[in-house]
Amino acid sequence: MSWQAYVDDQLVGAGFAGAAIIGLDGGSWASKNLNLKPGEGQKIANLFKNPANAYAEGITVNGIKYLCVKSDDRSIYGKKAATGVNCVKTSKAVLIGIYAEGFQPGQAANTIEKLADYLISTGF
Repeated sequence: MSWQAYVDDQLVGAGFAGAAIIGLDGGSWASKNLNLKPGEGQKIANLFKNPANAYAEGITVNGIKYLCVKSDDRSIYGKKAATGVNCVKTSKAVLIGIYAEGFQPGQAANTIEKLADYLISTGF
């Protein structure tokens, strides 16, 4: 399956309003309905080097700053009103999903974490 297919089918197809897969260097591998602004991918990838910084800095995706509600060396989640963002690191990539009002945060987390588990199991 291509990176774009993972974004289209496993993330946006499962309910995320937009999604992307980026490398650990912040470079975009695939995206749909989510256009990271210059420097955002690198900044998100760098948050995983010191996840506690996400609480102070927030998570900026697509020009929107989200309040960090969870941050560890694997997952960083943010909220803004009824919307949110989930970022999950695998060994070679970061999955990013933004969700709109109506997509439950728990469902969003479950969806993106399962895809991350699968990619980790295949060496990514």
